[in-house]
Amino acid sequence: MSEPNGTPPEWRGGTVWLTGLPSAGKTTIAVGLAERLRSGGQRVQVLDGDEVRAALSADLGFSKEDRNTNVRRIGYVAGLLAEHGVTVLVPVIAPYAHSRAAVRDLHAARGVPYIEVHVATPVEICADRDVKSLYAKQAAGELSGLTGADDPYEAPVDPDLRVHTQHQNVDESIRQVRELLTARGLS
Repeated sequence: MSEPNGTPPEWRGGTVWLTGLPSAGKTTIAVGLAERLRSGGQRVQVLDGDEVRAALSADLGFSKEDRNTNVRRIGYVAGLLAEHGVTVLVPVIAPYAHSRAAVRDLHAARGVPYIEVHVATPVEICADRDVKSLYAKQAAGELSGLTGADDPYEAPVDPDLRVHTQHQNVDESIRQVRELLTARGLS
C-alpha cells in the first residue's frame, strides 16, 4: 500500500488503552485487533502489561505507588511509539483512575490520540476464566493484592468505549473497538 507518489502512507498513530480486571479479555482483544490492523498494512504494537512489567518494571512490586509508576512507564513508551505513527494497543489493568488520567494527559500534551477502552467484564466472569490462575491462588491464600479481589480497581467513569465481553464473543468485541478506531481516524 502506498501513496500516489509511491511513498509509504503516513499512518496516524495513537494509543488504545484497554483497562479492566485480570482475565477480563484485554489481551485477547488487543492481539486479535492487532492481527486485523496489520493485515491492512497498519503499523501496530501490543504493549502487554505483564510483558512490559517484566522488561521495564521488574524492580517494582505491587504497591499503589509501584503500580502507578509501572502505568506511567507503559504510557510513556506507548506515547513515543504513537508519535511515530504506530497504533499502540495497551492491555493493562491500570487499576487507579489518576494514573490512567496521567497517561491520557501525557498523550494530550504531545498531541497524540488516546482512546480508553474499559473491558468491563464482571469479577465473577473473570474468576471463572482465571486465565493465569490468579483468582484461584488468591482464594487459596497463596496470593494477595489481586486487583478486583482484595485490591481496588477503579473502573473508568467515562471511557471512550465500554466492552462487555460476557455478552459478546471475541470477534464482536474486536469489531466494537475497531469501529471506534475507524471513527477516530486511527484505522
